[in-house]
Amino acid sequence: MTSVTQRLPTTSAEEYDDALEAASRAIQRGELVVFPTDTVYGLAADAFDPAAVKRLLEAKGRGRDMPPPVLVSSPGTVDALATRVPDYARSLITAHWPGALTLVCHQQQSLRWDLGDTRGTVAVRMPDHDLARDLLERTGPLAVSSANLTGEPAAVDADAAEQMLDGRVALVVDGGASGGATPSTIIDATAERPRLLRRGAIDVADLDATLADLDVTVETESGD
Repeated sequence: MTSVTQRLPTTSAEEYDDALEAASRAIQRGELVVFPTDTVYGLAADAFDPAAVKRLLEAKGRGRDMPPPVLVSSPGTVDALATRVPDYARSLITAHWPGALTLVCHQQQSLRWDLGDTRGTVAVRMPDHDLARDLLERTGPLAVSSANLTGEPAAVDADAAEQMLDGRVALVVDGGASGGATPSTIIDATAERPRLLRRGAIDVADLDATLADLDVTVETESGD
């Protein structure tokens, strides 16, 4: 556990670059960092560092049964992490990435990582937030969960994140208020038809509209 959490502002171009550099170095050292996304503030670790991912889950008070999603900086990265990506998933990526849509796909079996009990899947998202993507460009894919303790509201600013996670993370990148308190919509893309796992910032109706040309709709909890 980190004893002191550093708070890094990003109000000037110099501060912005310094914060990204410090955050990327902390990630490389296996430490945890917090930064804003287009939904809520995220708690991040190197996706390919099992010890760091374990610390992430411990910081939130979670077990291996709740593996974190992976954020990427570009749509093309999905093929490095996932396999058997269906056409409907690619249509959703084209229309809604970057954005608040998480896709659960079959993971590439060659990946040397341990995100928890994923059952051979990986949840992937490309955030619509410049700071988040700039950091991801430097670090590569990051395991990222909402920056809060399990059971508490997700942090939408640096103050809330620091209050909950102070001493558990190396640093907090203060990028102002995040995009909002609503988390991403999560879709299971491992079957012939997309299935809703969590309602979020993107409405199912918008996803269905995207998939209309494929004559596909999202399966919801009600079986629609």
